[in-house]
Amino acid sequence: MPVPSSFDYAVVRVVPRVERGEFINAGVIVFCLEHRFLEARVQVDEARLKALWPEVDLELVRKHLEAIPRICAGDVTAGPIARLSQRERFHWLVSPRSTIIQVSPVHSGLCEEPGMTVEKLSRRLLDVG
Repeated sequence: MPVPSSFDYAVVRVVPRVERGEFINAGVIVFCLEHRFLEARVQVDEARLKALWPEVDLELVRKHLEAIPRICAGDVTAGPIARLSQRERFHWLVSPRSTIIQVSPVHSGLCEEPGMTVEKLSRRLLDVG
Protein backbone atom coordinates (compact mmCIF):
# COMPACT_ATOMS: atom_id res chain seq x y z
CA MET A 1 0.00 0.00 0.00
CA PRO A 2 1.52 3.35 -1.06
CA VAL A 3 2.41 5.78 1.71
CA PRO A 4 1.23 9.36 1.12
CA SER A 5 3.90 12.02 0.72
CA SER A 6 3.58 15.69 1.53
CA PHE A 7 3.54 18.17 -1.31
CA ASP A 8 3.27 21.93 -1.74
CA TYR A 9 1.50 23.79 -4.47
CA ALA A 10 0.65 27.31 -5.58
CA VAL A 11 -1.73 28.68 -8.17
CA VAL A 12 -0.24 30.90 -10.89
CA ARG A 13 -2.35 33.98 -11.50
CA VAL A 14 -2.41 36.61 -14.21
CA VAL A 15 -3.09 40.00 -12.67
CA PRO A 16 -3.41 42.29 -15.69
CA ARG A 17 -3.82 45.51 -13.71
CA VAL A 18 -2.15 45.08 -10.35
CA GLU A 19 -3.80 48.17 -8.87
CA ARG A 20 -7.27 46.60 -9.36
CA GLY A 21 -6.41 43.26 -7.77
CA GLU A 22 -8.39 41.27 -10.35
CA PHE A 23 -6.87 38.03 -11.58
CA ILE A 24 -7.54 34.80 -13.39
CA ASN A 25 -5.93 31.48 -12.59
CA ALA A 26 -3.46 30.43 -15.26
CA GLY A 27 -1.45 27.59 -13.80
CA VAL A 28 -0.46 25.42 -10.90
CA ILE A 29 3.00 24.52 -9.56
CA VAL A 30 3.43 21.30 -7.55
CA PHE A 31 6.54 20.36 -5.55
CA CYS A 32 7.02 17.02 -3.76
CA LEU A 33 10.48 16.71 -2.23
CA GLU A 34 10.15 13.01 -1.38
CA HIS A 35 9.42 12.12 -5.01
CA ARG A 36 11.89 14.69 -6.38
CA PHE A 37 8.97 16.17 -8.30
CA LEU A 38 8.54 19.73 -9.51
CA GLU A 39 6.08 20.41 -12.30
CA ALA A 40 3.80 23.17 -13.51
CA ARG A 41 0.81 23.24 -15.80
CA VAL A 42 -0.13 26.55 -17.36
CA GLN A 43 -2.95 27.70 -19.58
CA VAL A 44 -4.93 30.90 -19.71
CA ASP A 45 -8.39 31.77 -20.91
CA GLU A 46 -7.38 34.58 -23.24
CA ALA A 47 -10.96 35.79 -23.74
CA ARG A 48 -11.40 36.23 -19.97
CA LEU A 49 -8.04 37.95 -19.73
CA LYS A 50 -8.97 40.36 -22.53
CA ALA A 51 -12.26 41.07 -20.73
CA LEU A 52 -10.27 42.19 -17.67
CA TRP A 53 -7.86 44.27 -19.74
CA PRO A 54 -8.54 44.66 -23.46
CA GLU A 55 -5.04 46.11 -24.06
CA VAL A 56 -3.17 43.20 -22.44
CA ASP A 57 -0.13 41.96 -24.35
CA LEU A 58 -1.17 38.30 -24.74
CA GLU A 59 2.13 37.31 -26.33
CA LEU A 60 4.07 38.67 -23.35
CA VAL A 61 1.77 36.86 -20.91
CA ARG A 62 2.18 33.60 -22.86
CA LYS A 63 5.96 34.00 -22.88
CA HIS A 64 6.12 34.45 -19.10
CA LEU A 65 3.69 31.62 -18.39
CA GLU A 66 5.49 29.20 -20.72
CA ALA A 67 8.76 29.84 -18.86
CA ILE A 68 7.33 28.40 -15.62
CA PRO A 69 7.14 24.71 -16.69
CA ARG A 70 10.56 25.05 -18.31
CA ILE A 71 12.05 26.38 -15.06
CA CYS A 72 10.39 23.53 -13.14
CA ALA A 73 11.93 21.01 -15.54
CA GLY A 74 15.41 22.53 -15.16
CA ASP A 75 15.54 23.45 -18.86
CA VAL A 76 18.78 25.44 -19.13
CA THR A 77 17.29 27.53 -21.94
CA ALA A 78 14.92 28.98 -19.30
CA GLY A 79 17.78 30.99 -17.76
CA PRO A 80 19.87 30.85 -14.60
CA ILE A 81 16.93 30.08 -12.27
CA ALA A 82 16.45 26.75 -14.10
CA ARG A 83 19.94 25.70 -13.00
CA LEU A 84 19.07 25.85 -9.30
CA SER A 85 18.02 22.81 -7.26
CA GLN A 86 14.35 21.78 -7.40
CA ARG A 87 13.69 23.24 -3.97
CA GLU A 88 15.34 26.54 -4.89
CA ARG A 89 13.44 26.72 -8.18
CA PHE A 90 10.13 26.10 -6.39
CA HIS A 91 10.83 28.77 -3.77
CA TRP A 92 11.90 31.24 -6.45
CA LEU A 93 8.74 30.57 -8.51
CA VAL A 94 6.37 30.96 -5.55
CA SER A 95 8.01 34.00 -3.97
CA PRO A 96 5.68 37.02 -3.73
CA ARG A 97 5.88 39.59 -6.50
CA SER A 98 3.80 42.50 -7.70
CA THR A 99 3.97 41.92 -11.43
CA ILE A 100 1.40 40.75 -13.96
CA ILE A 101 2.28 37.09 -13.16
CA GLN A 102 1.78 36.28 -9.47
CA VAL A 103 1.24 33.18 -7.35
CA SER A 104 -1.14 32.33 -4.54
CA PRO A 105 0.10 31.50 -1.09
CA VAL A 106 1.66 28.04 -0.92
CA HIS A 107 -0.69 25.27 0.18
CA SER A 108 0.23 21.78 1.39
CA GLY A 109 -1.33 18.37 1.06
CA LEU A 110 -0.67 14.66 0.89
CA CYS A 111 -0.45 12.61 -2.28
CA GLU A 112 0.58 9.17 -3.43
CA GLU A 113 1.44 10.16 -7.00
CA PRO A 114 2.47 13.79 -7.60
CA GLY A 115 1.96 13.54 -11.37
CA MET A 116 -1.69 12.71 -10.84
CA THR A 117 -1.91 15.47 -8.23
CA VAL A 118 -0.70 18.18 -10.61
CA GLU A 119 -3.21 16.96 -13.19
CA LYS A 120 -6.07 16.95 -10.69
CA LEU A 121 -5.20 20.40 -9.36
CA SER A 122 -4.87 21.90 -12.83
CA ARG A 123 -8.29 20.57 -13.83
CA ARG A 124 -9.86 21.88 -10.63
CA LEU A 125 -8.16 25.27 -10.35
CA LEU A 126 -7.62 26.60 -13.83
CA ASP A 127 -10.23 28.89 -15.30
CA VAL A 128 -10.15 27.42 -18.79
CA GLY A 129 -13.44 25.76 -19.68
